[in-house]
Parts: sequence; structure tokens; C-alpha cells
Amino acid sequence: MKYTNEINKRRTFAIISHPDAGKTTLTEKFLLFGGAIQTAGAVKSNKIKKHATSDFMEIERQRGISVATSVMSFEYQGILINLLDTPGHKDFAEDTYRTLTAVDSVILVVDSVNGVEAQTRRLMEVCRMRDTPVIVFINKMDRDGKNRFDLLEEIEKELNISLHPMTWPINSGKDFKGVYNLHDSNLLLFTANTKAADEDVIQISDLADALLDDKVGEKDASILREDADLIQGVYGELPVDDYQAGKVAPVFFGSAINNFGVKEMLDTFIRIAPTPRCRPTSVKEVCPDDDKFSGFIFKIHANLDPKHRDRIAFLRVCSGRFERNKYFHHVRLDKEIRFSNPYTFMARDKDVIEAAFPGDVVGLFDTGNFKIGDTLTEGADFYFTGIPSFSPEIFKEVVNKDPMKTKQLEKGLMQLTDEGVAQLFTQFGGNKKIIGCVGELQFEVIQYRLLQEYGASVEFRAQPLYKACWITSKDAKKLDDFTRFKSSNIAEDKDGHLVYLAQSEWFLNTERSNNPDIEFHFTSEIHKAS
Repeated sequence: MKYTNEINKRRTFAIISHPDAGKTTLTEKFLLFGGAIQTAGAVKSNKIKKHATSDFMEIERQRGISVATSVMSFEYQGILINLLDTPGHKDFAEDTYRTLTAVDSVILVVDSVNGVEAQTRRLMEVCRMRDTPVIVFINKMDRDGKNRFDLLEEIEKELNISLHPMTWPINSGKDFKGVYNLHDSNLLLFTANTKAADEDVIQISDLADALLDDKVGEKDASILREDADLIQGVYGELPVDDYQAGKVAPVFFGSAINNFGVKEMLDTFIRIAPTPRCRPTSVKEVCPDDDKFSGFIFKIHANLDPKHRDRIAFLRVCSGRFERNKYFHHVRLDKEIRFSNPYTFMARDKDVIEAAFPGDVVGLFDTGNFKIGDTLTEGADFYFTGIPSFSPEIFKEVVNKDPMKTKQLEKGLMQLTDEGVAQLFTQFGGNKKIIGCVGELQFEVIQYRLLQEYGASVEFRAQPLYKACWITSKDAKKLDDFTRFKSSNIAEDKDGHLVYLAQSEWFLNTERSNNPDIEFHFTSEIHKAS
């Protein structure tokens, strides 16, 4: 229990949403409140003048979308907040899923106009799997959207979670007048195109007060009284234990672009969000107050700074104390390594740190030692479990357009696929390189980054493949025979593990029934322990 004070000061969370729900805008408002940035960058597709702080890849700034998870640390009211801004686009869902393994809670942004969308459902399924505590921010209340009660019902039904309103809106769209804070009994008034300020907060502890009629008009005051009466009758006080167990989600209404309703949510977040939590490993559960250091790599990013060909591995500290220049045990490689320049992040800006504690995310300069899911410890041999890796859905052959740049292409493919944005397969006994991705947009990003960062020009040729399956067998001869007979459909992944590339579901089922001694796996997790 050496580091109790440090642990209790920390909150590590991710902001998740469907694309365009306002996630990156909300991230910036948090940073403004924490004093981490002075002006926000407007994120407008193709017309970005000031870039969003959290969107640091060149292609992100051009497209106005986040395609890689950004890590930012800032202080707010004595609490150290580690915020992970995730890609909303479904083609980058794998990066987001992995990021969710590195946080202790989540803020989910829902667009009041569109309600629950496909990507929101998928992300919430991952949160449900881990019982991650969720706070919901219903954004864009200054636009004409869905009825507030209908929205709550839709979110509860679609996302399978109980909600608990903490603030309540007065109208929406052009008639939006503000929100009433049910917990603090105050009224926050909204004025279009101006930022919310402290003087806009009016204490109204009794909704029967005539001051309410004076501020919002008799009709809206009457509707608010009815709504608040109904909500307080149904919900009562927020059960914080149920929120921390992932059973109940507090709900806030606001407008991130106008910085409206954001502070109320941030104040509640630091009051109720969980401190760093225990995590499962291959041996036992590891808790933050364990004396010995441990942590895992959940993300790798090459060329964070284009001027220096650097590669940063993002480490989530899970227990003990991480120290600069101290040797730690790399479990998979079974070797001791130390880090002379560990970083904390403010998006692109990096600060060298001397120590880090559970909940912190540290950037480690990497010369190729790390893969996603790697565990570092203070000597113990275990690894953190439950870091997802998926079988790709789209396959394309890499065609090198400039044979003079073959070396650069090889290096670029290895580094980019180490980041986990795609998987690389090399045809068995040949040189044909196939990239497998979850979504089409990833190919665009890979092509762009290969050219910009490595000077390698490629095009992609679609492959008629259905799935990649990792194959293992207790009978070495049978595995050898299978790979020989099916060589045109066998590849190796970048770690040298055998993979069967099935053309269709029918082919896959046929091979599985014809080869009972061979096991077909849909993730590469099978090789984690080896």
C-alpha cells in the first residue's frame, strides 16, 4: 500500500462514440478546463484551420477524423486525469477495443440528433464484457434532435444499460434554454454562440421558486417541474456503487462545441469515477496496490514525430511504481530492459518523467522489442490477458510500385503492422505479401503512411479470401502434410505462425471436417503464452 495517495489521485478513462458525435470536441473542452491547452482547434472536415489537439497524424488532419488513439494527461482540481481519445470510425475499431483494456471507465458521447448508432452499440458491447463504468454525454442539444425521453429509452434499450439523469434539458434545437442540474439543484442557462460561464449558473434549490419562471418562462418552467418531479420519483439519488460496477450510467445533456454542460459532467466524473482497478493475468489478479511494478503494452505508434523515425509503445501501469532507468522484465522476450526517456503525453507534446504510478499511461521509446499485449514486470513471469486481436475481414496483396524501395517497404510494413492497424501474411514458400484489415479505410491510411513516412509507393490488389485462421496440431506430421498440400492457401504471420487463408465459409468448413487433427483458431491469442 506504498502508493495509495498516488493511486487515489488518478482517473484513467476513454471517450468513445460513433464518428461525428462530437468526441474530439469534448476532449478539447476537458483539456481547456484542465488548463492543458489555451484554445480549441475546430475539427471541420477538409477545412481545418487549427487542428484538434488530439488529432496528430497528418491524414487525420486532412480528413478531420481520428484514426489513432491519442493519450493526454492533465490535472483538474487536484486529480490527475489520463484521457484516451479513441477513433470513432468503425474501420479503426480494433484500436479502440484494445484501448478499452487500458482504461478504468468510459465517457460515451451520443449525438442527440442521430441517437444510438452502429459503432456505439459495438463499443458498448466491449464495455459490457468488462463491466466498465460508463457516463453518457448527450451532445448537440442546441440542434433539433430526438425527444429527451425517447432518447433515454432508446439508449437503455439499444445499449442494454440502466440510465440515471444527472442534468435535464430545457427544450432543444433553437429553443434550447439550458439544463437543470438535478444533483446540485442549479440552473445553467444557454446562450447560442457563447461559451458557458460561471455567471450563467443560477442556484435554484426549490423548483417552485418564481425565479425559474422569470429565467425560462412560465411554460418551460412548468414542463421542467413536471419532468424533474417524474425523474426524481423514478431515479432518486445516483447509486455510485452500481455505476462503478457498470450497471448504471449517469447521463448529462449539453453542447460540447459551446462548452455547455461539460464542466458539470467533469465535476461529477472526478467525484465518482473509479480509481485504477485490478486486472486479470495468466497467473492471478494484479491490483494497483501490489508493491511490485507491472504493466502492459496496449498500443504502438511509429513515427509520432516525423522528424525522428521514432516508435513509441504505450504502456498502461497496473501496479507498483515505474521508474526511469530501472531494469524491468520483458516477459515474452525473457530479458531485462530499461528506459532512459519514458514520456507522458499531451497529444503531440512529450515530457520525460522520472516515475509513473498505476493508472498512468507511459510512452516508451521502442527499437522493436514490443508487440501489442506484451507485459513488463519487476521480475515475475505472467502476462495480462483479454487484449483482443481479430481475424481480418478484407485481404489485399501489396504490390510494390518502386522496386528500388523494397527495403523501405519491408520496414514500413513491419512497423505499421506492429501497431496493430492491420495484419501481415506472407504466402508460404513465396514472397507474396497480403495485408488483412477490419475495414477499407485502413488500407488508405497504410498506403498514405508508407509513402509519407517510408517513401514506399504501393497499390493494393483485392484477394478473394474469407478468413484467416491460425492453425496448430499436436501431430507435427499432419500439420506438415496439410501445409504442403494446401500451400497456395497457407501463409505465415509476421511472427512465423502458420495461417490458413480460407476462400469461403464452405472451404473452411470442409477443411475443418476433413482434418480433425488440426485446430483452426480465429485469433492469434493461441500463441500468446508460447
